[in-house]
Amino acid sequence: MGSRGAALVTRHRRNVGLLVRFGVVGASGVVVNMLTLVVLRRYGPHFDDAVVALGSSGFNLRWYHVYSTIAFLVANLTNFQLNRTWTFKSNLAAPWWREYWPFLAVGLVGQVIGLALLTLLMHPDSAISLPRDVFDDSSGLRNRLYWSQLIVITVVTPLSFVLNKLWTFAAVRTARLGLLEERQDDDVRVE
Repeated sequence: MGSRGAALVTRHRRNVGLLVRFGVVGASGVVVNMLTLVVLRRYGPHFDDAVVALGSSGFNLRWYHVYSTIAFLVANLTNFQLNRTWTFKSNLAAPWWREYWPFLAVGLVGQVIGLALLTLLMHPDSAISLPRDVFDDSSGLRNRLYWSQLIVITVVTPLSFVLNKLWTFAAVRTARLGLLEERQDDDVRVE
């Protein structure tokens, strides 16, 4: 195998490792997200109650939208810190705020997509609404909000990984490319 092939294999292994670490951080984020959601559901208004009507559309901003967004913000912050220090190891490559704003922006894009999906899963007239006879909210395992939130997280996570790897934590990739170029320059000088 030539040097290009070896570099490709190394890059592939690194990407798989990043994906696995991102998944572990994501799993911890799911726990943080769901615990936040459980606390908000338990101590706040009923999650199906309307907060604001959205015109004559038949749709409303409901407490589950608010709860989902708060849970997202808490999990987003913990995921960012873990991804920054462990997954992408960018804490030495870029200032905290410089990476957090893109991470938050990526998360907010995912959250908007997630809120649309959450609405479709929760709204009784939606074609993909979770069946109320199965998810009757009689227990935590039969709670529509919890299952809807888990589905949303599962759908949005791959998009979040790709966007964060390519944009948010690009400083690490840029630093690695700079080191690789320096090494190649040094090799050329030695020859």
